[in-house]
Amino acid sequence: QVQVVESGGGLVQPGGSLRLSCAASGSIFSMNGMNWYRQAPGKERELVAAISSVGSTRYADFVKGRFTISRGNAKNTVDLQMNSLKPEDTAVYYCKAYNLGGTYWGQGTQVTVSS
Repeated sequence: QVQVVESGGGLVQPGGSLRLSCAASGSIFSMNGMNWYRQAPGKERELVAAISSVGSTRYADFVKGRFTISRGNAKNTVDLQMNSLKPEDTAVYYCKAYNLGGTYWGQGTQVTVSS
């Protein structure tokens, strides 16, 4: 069974930084892409950033150059470097990995930006 695990969330002050990591394990095939989503209370889940197996990236407009998604050192891993964090970034951040075998979601990691 494929398992997706996020880590790196926590409490940070406005203007601070966090680095989220996601690891997908248990798949015989490499992931075609791994995306970061987030969902704040009362809001719909939204795409934050995406990266393909060949390294192409895509970002939501609200990132405004603050976030960077990158492939991790290990197979089927991805990181999300979040800088200049704002209170509006407070949400549960989810990692979604996908390949021809299916789509797999992590349990989410809480990011709270507050003074």
